[in-house]
Amino acid sequence: MRLGPHVDCIMTSASGSLLWDPDALAARLGDDEVVVLDVRRGERYANGHIPGARNFSVYGVNTYDSDPAPLASFTKMWAFQLVGAGIRRDDTIVVCSDFSDESAARAFWFLEYLGHERVAVLDGGIRAWSAAGQPLTHEATLPKASAYPYEAAMSVCATWSDVAGAIDDPSTVILDTRSDEEWYGEDARGTARAGAVPGAVHLEWLHNLDDRGRMLDPETLRERYAAVGIATATPVIAYCNTGYRSAHAYLALRLIGHPDVRNYVASWQEWGNRRECPIVVHGRN
Repeated sequence: MRLGPHVDCIMTSASGSLLWDPDALAARLGDDEVVVLDVRRGERYANGHIPGARNFSVYGVNTYDSDPAPLASFTKMWAFQLVGAGIRRDDTIVVCSDFSDESAARAFWFLEYLGHERVAVLDGGIRAWSAAGQPLTHEATLPKASAYPYEAAMSVCATWSDVAGAIDDPSTVILDTRSDEEWYGEDARGTARAGAVPGAVHLEWLHNLDDRGRMLDPETLRERYAAVGIATATPVIAYCNTGYRSAHAYLALRLIGHPDVRNYVASWQEWGNRRECPIVVHGRN
């Protein structure tokens, strides 16, 4: 598999690189063991997609309650979507979106959360695919449903109680990946309270990307995360509003080999509405 020079030393999964470039994916199209999951909205998929790609919505199921019962129900419903998409446990899945965006990262994180061993992201997404001169199609085939047994890996998922416990834990970094407006308490995004988790550090998810919508090289990512206090072995819990942008931080940290990062799946939609969860309003100086 040939990969672009900007990803030559990134963290790997059971199947190899966590990022594929368009040439690497094009070389594997038609391989029965490789499934391209296009996580864009249906109308964008219908307007042109990678040949053989399956449309897979990451927006259909969310949770704003990370207590055990609702989290288990949410997990089961999300896994059921994989059944409908015909995903098998031993498939190599390459997630594709418009670019290396939060939707692609959310699917990547969720597949790892479900214990899927062979998952990667098409770096740069459809933009990079088209720029490389690769074809798009309007044809689609309905996938055949397949059983998808799973076991949720809580080692990569955080709940509100995990975040609450980390506030007074100096060994763990709580990472806020939201916009400046959300971080400074200017935008509540429809929740009862605006603000941030006490003690959190802030690095907006867009800082993981270059100007073409590809993931930054590992050394630059390491420098950016080190600047907010995240060293190689620092335990991290990332959050945003609904667990998408924080999944992007999860992907970025996986790319640099970080061994201990969790995505707070319900994020601010739970924390901002849950009165027992403390908040701080920074405000701008």
